[in-house]
Amino acid sequence: MKLRNFLILIEQGKDGWFVAKVPELQNCSTQGKTVQEAVERAKEAIQCCVEADDVKPNEMRFVGLQSVELKV
Repeated sequence: MKLRNFLILIEQGKDGWFVAKVPELQNCSTQGKTVQEAVERAKEAIQCCVEADDVKPNEMRFVGLQSVELKV
C-alpha cells in the first residue's frame, strides 16, 4: 500500500454543519458538526471510496481556489 494525498474541500452549510468533499473521487463526501469531525469522517469516506471497486478517480484534477471580489 502506498501513501496518497487527497484534497478535502470543506464548506459550511446554512445549518452550521461542515460538509467535506473530495473532488478527486466522485460522490465522496461527508459532514460533521466541526471542521475536525468533518476531516476525520472524510478520511473514513476516502478509505471506503478507494476500496470500492466501482469508484473511479475523477478525470479532472483539482488545481486550486481563487477568491474574487465583485460589486453585485
